Amino acid sequence: MTALLLLPLLLPFAVPAAARRALDRLAPGTALWVITVCSVVLAGCSLAALGAFVLIGLLKLPALAALGELIHPLATAPYLVVVPAAAVSVGALAVCAITLGRAALREFRSFRSARTEAGRRPAAGDLCVVDSPHPDAYALPGRPHRIVVTTAMLRSLDAAEREVLFAHERAHNQGGHHYFLAAAELAAHCHPALRPVRDTIRLAAERVADEAAAAAVGDRRLTARAVARAALAGREAPSVRPEVAPAATSGPIPLRVKALLAAPQVPRRAALRMAALLMACTTLSFTASATGLIDFHHRVEIAQGDASH
Repeated sequence: MTALLLLPLLLPFAVPAAARRALDRLAPGTALWVITVCSVVLAGCSLAALGAFVLIGLLKLPALAALGELIHPLATAPYLVVVPAAAVSVGALAVCAITLGRAALREFRSFRSARTEAGRRPAAGDLCVVDSPHPDAYALPGRPHRIVVTTAMLRSLDAAEREVLFAHERAHNQGGHHYFLAAAELAAHCHPALRPVRDTIRLAAERVADEAAAAAVGDRRLTARAVARAALAGREAPSVRPEVAPAATSGPIPLRVKALLAAPQVPRRAALRMAALLMACTTLSFTASATGLIDFHHRVEIAQGDASH
C-alpha cells in the first residue's frame, strides 16, 4: 500500500520534460488540453496520496485508533516509517494550503482591480482602452469579456499590428484560456514538479491564440511581427493584470515567433507517442492512488472487525 501511494508523488517529476516535448510536436490546441488535464489529475492524485499518509499515521496512534473504532492493529508499514511519513505529509499539505490561499487572495485582488479599472473606461464593443504610459494588453475574463489595451501599447503598433493584437486577445477569451491558466496555477501549488508545467500551459495558450490571430488576419509574418513588437514594447513595463489573464506579451517570444514563421505542423507518430506517455503517467498515478486508497479502506475495515482478510 505504501509503495503504491509513493507513485503519485514521484510521477509528476517525469511530466515537465514530456509536456514541453508534447507542445513542440502536437497542435497547440491539442497540447493545451492534454497537458492541462494531465497536470490537474496528477496534482489531485498527489494530494490524495498525502492525505492517505496522514490518515495512516493518525490511525497508528492509540487514541485516534480507539476513536476510529479499530479493535485490531492496522496492518501497515512499521510505526517508525508511518508516523514520520504522516508528519511530512501534514507539512506538505499545510504548505500547499498556505501558498495556494495567498496566491488566490492575491489573484482575487488583482482581478478585482483590473475589472474596476476596465469598468471606469468607455468600451467599444469588447475593447477597453486604458490611458497609461506603460505598454500592455491582455484578455480580461468575466462578464462581459474585455480586451484591455493601454494607449502606450496602441502607439507602439501600426494599424495592421493592432488588428493582430485584438484578434489574439479575442482568441483567448473565446477559447476560455483563463480556465486553463487557473488550473495550471492550482496544480503548480499542489506539487512542486508541476510548476514548470504551468509555464508550458501558458505557452500553449499563447500558441493557440497566435494561430487564431494568424488565421484571422491571413498573414503569419504579420502576426509574428506584431507579437514581437508588442512583447518588445511591454517587456520592461509594469503590469497589474491577473495571472489568469492571458496576454500577447507573455511567454518565450522567440519560440512563438519561430512557430509562426514555420509552417503549421501536422502531428506525427512521435507526437502521438509523447501524448500517450503523458496520459500513461496520469493513468498510472490515478490507478496507484485509487488502488492505495481502496486498499487502505479495506485494511481499516479489517481493523474494525467489519471485514475478513
